[in-house]
Amino acid sequence: QVQVVESGGGLVQPGGSLRLSCAASGISFSIYTMAWYRQAPGKQRELVAVIFRGGTTNYADSVKGRFTISRDNAKNTVYLQMNGLKPEDTAVYYCNARNSVSLKSDYWGQGTQVTVSS
Repeated sequence: QVQVVESGGGLVQPGGSLRLSCAASGISFSIYTMAWYRQAPGKQRELVAVIFRGGTTNYADSVKGRFTISRDNAKNTVYLQMNGLKPEDTAVYYCNARNSVSLKSDYWGQGTQVTVSS
């Protein structure tokens, strides 16, 4: 019954912006740590940004200052605002939900493609 669904990906030009959304259902969203990962062709999946239950955030150095992760507990949704996009940001972006109390429940979305190209 747990479902994590990403949306908002697409094709954008370098320097453009995009906002990804991740809607989660079937979990107690407010106690879950939410994160965005990405995986480019031929590369391993990497952590992009994470937001904890209290609102604290962490970012990969490669996106710091350009990306912003946020959450709306009332909507059971986490967002990733991506500004100043670069070709190297091209990847499939995945949403992850992890129970901050048990540290055992771990759910993934299906991914959404982000392509940055002129």
